[in-house]
Amino acid sequence: MRIIIVCITTLVLPALLPSVVKAHALEPGYLQITERSPDVYRLFWRKPDVRQKPMAISVLLPEHCETASPPQPWYDGSAWISDWTTQCSHELAGDLISIPGLQDTQTDVLIRLDLMDLPEVSARLIPDQTVFEVPTDVSSFSVLLTYIGLGTDHILEGFDHLLFVFALLVLIRDRWRLLGAITAFTLAHSITLALASLGLVHVPSPPVEAVIALSIVFLAVEIAKRNSSGSRLSERWPWIVSFSFGLLHGLGFAGALSEIGLPEGDIFVALLGFNIGVEIGQILFVAVVLLLGAALSRMIPVFAHLRLENGQIWNTATSYVVGGIASFWLVERVAGFWA
Repeated sequence: MRIIIVCITTLVLPALLPSVVKAHALEPGYLQITERSPDVYRLFWRKPDVRQKPMAISVLLPEHCETASPPQPWYDGSAWISDWTTQCSHELAGDLISIPGLQDTQTDVLIRLDLMDLPEVSARLIPDQTVFEVPTDVSSFSVLLTYIGLGTDHILEGFDHLLFVFALLVLIRDRWRLLGAITAFTLAHSITLALASLGLVHVPSPPVEAVIALSIVFLAVEIAKRNSSGSRLSERWPWIVSFSFGLLHGLGFAGALSEIGLPEGDIFVALLGFNIGVEIGQILFVAVVLLLGAALSRMIPVFAHLRLENGQIWNTATSYVVGGIASFWLVERVAGFWA
C-alpha cells in the first residue's frame, strides 16, 4: 500500500507543482510617488518580469502632468524598473492614476504616495480595479482598512503559510487544541512582524524563506509518524510548535510588508491592520478547508469511511503531498543562496 501511495504522489505532484511551485503568487507591481517640491513628483515604477520581459502594464498619470507615462524600463535582476520626475500644473489630490494593462493580468499593483500636504497613502489595484483616486484627506481608519485588505490578500496568496496551517489542521484532531495552536501561530508572527517592520530585528530573507519551507517539512514528518509511536511532539504541545515556527513566518510577512511600506504617521495602525488582515485570511482558509472536508464526507460516504478506518494511509498520503511540495521549496530556496 505504501508503494501505491508513493506512485500516486509521484504522478500527482508534477501536476500540482506548476501552480504551487512558487510559495507566493506572481510578485506585484509597485508604484512610489513622492512629492519633492510643490507639484514636482518623483516616481519609482517596478513591474514584474515575465519570461525575461517586462509585464505589459504601465502607469498613466493625469493629463496635466508633463511626463504622464514611464520611460523605458531597465532590468535589475528580478523586475523592470523606471525612475523619473515629472511636474504637474497642480496637485494630484482628487486626480486619477491608472494602470493600463492590469485588467489583462492576474497580479496586482501596490501604490504608495508621499505627498507634502497629506500623510502617506498606500493602496492596491487589482485587475477588476485599475484606477486609483488620490484622496484629498486621509484618516487613520482608511489606513486601517487598506492594510487589513493587504494583509488578507498576502496570506491568501502565500501558499507556504497556508500549507503550514493546512498541516496543522491535518495533524491536530482536537478543535480546541487546534484553536490554541493557530492562536499561538498568530501571536508569534505578529510579534516578529512588528519587530522587523520597525527595524528592531533584521534577518536576511533567503534563510527565512528556507526555514519556513523546513517548518512545513517538519509537520509533514509529524503527520506521517502520527499513531506509530504514541503522541507526537506537535500533538502534545501544539501551541509551542506553532509559536516557535510562527516567529519565523512573521519574518516572512515582514519581507512582504517592507515592499509595501508603512505610513510614517500611522505605523501602528497599519501594523494592526495588516495583522488583522492576516488573521482574517487564516480564518477564511481554515473555514473553507473544514467546510470542504465536511461536504466531501457527506457527499462521498466512502471518503469518510476510508479516512476513519484507514487513518494511517491517509496520514501517509497527506504527508507525502505536503512534504513533497515543501521539500521542493526548501531545495529551491537553499539553491537560491548561491544564485
